[in-house]
Amino acid sequence: LTLGKYLVETVTVYSLNSLNNSSVTPEDCRVLTEALNSNPSNLIELDLSGNKLGDSGVTEISSLLRNSQTLQILRLSDCSITEEGYKALSSALRSNPSHLIELDLTGNDPGPSGVKQLSDLLQDPNCQLKTLRFLGPAADEGCQYVTGIVGKNPLLLRELNLSGCKLGDTGVNQISALLQDKHCTLNTLKLSFCHMTDEGCSAVTSALKSNPSHLRELNLSGNKLLEDSGVKNLSDLLMNTQFKLEKLELVSLYSTAVTVRLIYQGT
Repeated sequence: LTLGKYLVETVTVYSLNSLNNSSVTPEDCRVLTEALNSNPSNLIELDLSGNKLGDSGVTEISSLLRNSQTLQILRLSDCSITEEGYKALSSALRSNPSHLIELDLTGNDPGPSGVKQLSDLLQDPNCQLKTLRFLGPAADEGCQYVTGIVGKNPLLLRELNLSGCKLGDTGVNQISALLQDKHCTLNTLKLSFCHMTDEGCSAVTSALKSNPSHLRELNLSGNKLLEDSGVKNLSDLLMNTQFKLEKLELVSLYSTAVTVRLIYQGT
């Protein structure tokens, strides 16, 4: 019994969450969409995560989104979706925005334009999405944390200035998780006078080692508890040829001679 025939013969389908990691192909997506469009069901949840659908498969699923009056949860994590697929999904949800409340796109690569498509979609007053996932769990949490502070999606920002905010190491760790994600393309990050210690400095350094190519300016000045070991990590980072930092502000009244020397060696 093929997937399409199974769906046509099944009058009431509430959830299809057994298709994840099932080698579903773009052609299967076409059959699935045709079956569900020709035999409207009560489908509420569809999980196709872990299948290499690509943009062509997701475009077929987008056709289903345009017509469905019941689908509330769509999971498409790790489906090899790129900007073209994100465009198709966003277009479908704009034409039929009122039903879907959860969309999981974790593990795909939307690129800058894909991120913008999703962000523009969220501005639509008719869009009912309550859960949108397209980052890793830690980065998603970090993104929500930063959005809660600045009121804007940090993935669309090129400059993030949180100077003077009492973030502490906990807040800086959240931001570091976001920096680590490949979708974050910040050019300028200002974290002066944020009550950061050596722990927070190490978290920032670790994040930038994994995603080093975008940041041009980093300001960590005024964090008086910053010790030489954290600065040593920054100095080592500056030796990374992929790291394109042009401006580093760190020295304050609390810096030691060792701190100054380490930064000088790094640059």
